[in-house]
Amino acid sequence: MKNREKIWLSSPHMSGKEMKYIEEAFLNNHVFPMGPNVTGFEADLKKFTGAKYVSCVSSGTAAIHLSLIALDVRQGDEVICSTFTFSASANPIAYQKATPVFIDSDPSTWNMDPDLLEEAIKDRIRHGKHPKAIVVVHLYGMPARMDRIMEIANRYEIPVVEDAAEAIGSTFDGKACGTMGEIGILSFNGNKTITTSGGGAMISNKLGYCDQATFLATQARDEAPHYQHSRIGYNYRISNICAGIGRGQMEVLPERIQKRRENFTFYKESLNGVDGISFLEEPDGRFFSNYWLTTILVNPDLTGVTSEQIRILLEKLNIETRPLWKPMHLQPVFQGYPAYLNGTSDHYFNIGLCLPSSSNISDEDRQYVVESIRRLLSTVEHK
Repeated sequence: MKNREKIWLSSPHMSGKEMKYIEEAFLNNHVFPMGPNVTGFEADLKKFTGAKYVSCVSSGTAAIHLSLIALDVRQGDEVICSTFTFSASANPIAYQKATPVFIDSDPSTWNMDPDLLEEAIKDRIRHGKHPKAIVVVHLYGMPARMDRIMEIANRYEIPVVEDAAEAIGSTFDGKACGTMGEIGILSFNGNKTITTSGGGAMISNKLGYCDQATFLATQARDEAPHYQHSRIGYNYRISNICAGIGRGQMEVLPERIQKRRENFTFYKESLNGVDGISFLEEPDGRFFSNYWLTTILVNPDLTGVTSEQIRILLEKLNIETRPLWKPMHLQPVFQGYPAYLNGTSDHYFNIGLCLPSSSNISDEDRQYVVESIRRLLSTVEHK
């Protein structure tokens, strides 16, 4: 059999519309970390998300770091964070020499469990530590239960940073992910719904945060004819070239979200009736997910195979899949930090798998993924 081209988990998808912004930047010699594409990209993001303020930076991680600085998180502070996430959600807490406090997941959304959140807040306060901030993640594009999380956060007067790195275009109760907390962050890494090759953004409806982020991201240079600095700054600003890619990507963002949602529908319908395979899906009508990645849970007692066996088989067929994020409380680097657990993220990590979800995946390739999974399950059934 002829070797098939690799089917990627989530590859960049260029539209061709990016080139007009890039070429304009080259024509005008705007090849630097500022310029009209940056301000234009920020305006595009404001319009799309409904956020009043936006600051585009070099990565989603940089945006989280700047968010914590804006909220005055310092050495010795505690910051509550989702445990079921990529390490970039938690690493900036360590940058500030603060202590992460990890919260397990609500089984229906896979995101921060509101009951555990409140339990953790009460317990930290009993220990003499009032948490300085909450970093809540919208995992795989699925919104967290922001109504309850915001009610709890507001009652205890703790600001919320929404890590919407995977959730551009996702909404809860009609509100864009990233706009319900004090600050939101987006990512435009190469594997995201839209990409700038590398980049991110801080968004907010509160005056001051994004201005401060832009100032700090450009080395915190004071207004003076010479280089003068009264604060520590960072080289975190997005480049005008990368922002040009982003402007072109924004023109096709609704189409990209639609295709990722179509991927989810295809996989769910194609694997319908397979005992032991279930999906992360919107719990009710308040949730709208961009389904950045379609994810499944595999019950080996019913399927006869594990998620890891499926992953290995697909890898041999040149199909890229990935286990779910390994929870932060299980990561060697975060061993020993406070964690409030219910077993959900541990269990899902052990039985979960991300399926190829690129917006440029072909119908033929999607079908091949499903047929390959079904073939493996059929082989097990007939043993």
